[in-house]
Amino acid sequence: MTQEELQKLYETFSVPAASAGDAFERVTDIIRFLMSEDGCPWDRVQTHESLKKYMIEETYEVIDAINKKDSDHLEEELGDFILQAVYHGLLGEAEGSFDLTSVLNRVSDKMLFRHPHVFFRENGEKSTKTLDNALVRWENMKQRERSEKSQTQLMSEIPKELPALMRSFKIQKKARDVGFDWDDVKDAFAKVREETGELEEIYDTSDKQHILEEIGDLLFSVVNVARFLDIDPEEALSFTSEKFVRRFGYIEEKARSQGRELTSMTLDEMDGLWEEAKERE
Repeated sequence: MTQEELQKLYETFSVPAASAGDAFERVTDIIRFLMSEDGCPWDRVQTHESLKKYMIEETYEVIDAINKKDSDHLEEELGDFILQAVYHGLLGEAEGSFDLTSVLNRVSDKMLFRHPHVFFRENGEKSTKTLDNALVRWENMKQRERSEKSQTQLMSEIPKELPALMRSFKIQKKARDVGFDWDDVKDAFAKVREETGELEEIYDTSDKQHILEEIGDLLFSVVNVARFLDIDPEEALSFTSEKFVRRFGYIEEKARSQGRELTSMTLDEMDGLWEEAKERE
């Protein structure tokens, strides 16, 4: 393309869209051009595999913006996330395996299929379904979609790329669905104590693989307790990590105000400041 043609194309792309549909078409046209022979060398060589890390990064950045209640940042990060979806859709189009239209139609069909309680009410009844009932129906419809698969297959399809705590939580829920579960949270607590004891028995050996397995067993049992108590283990650990950073920051700030380095302080001194930080919260 000539420079004049590129300039005209740029001016066309620069016009803000007036609707969501037009906006989606605008970003799609821009990315499709960037992936073309006249576009960007980087965009042309991307694959589903090379873009995986960006999809992961953008997902976490969206979550970070939500947690910070930062609407401006959330708007930006949602755009970045959608951008990744557009890339993958256009790559599918180039391969001839799927395209953005089929992607969006597929998810639309799925949403309709999973909401018969909304679209097909008996005798014109008003929607009196509770949130719990809606969630049960949602799970039932998902199960109908996967009825030909074994429970082990459903577990195996939980992405290994998920954070380990989140994945183990989902695996345990699949086991619960067919009755493979403790009767009471007290049994789950007992399992934590059992796994802790097994780890204590071997922690000072040189068998790193065995230690790894026992730590994994302990973490898995802790996730089980969280599931019984209806607590998201990923959220719980993130909360505690942030709390640790906040309290440690207090220790460092106090040390700096005293003209001291953390490395020169005793553990007892730092622990005292830790307790101060706890009292201030």
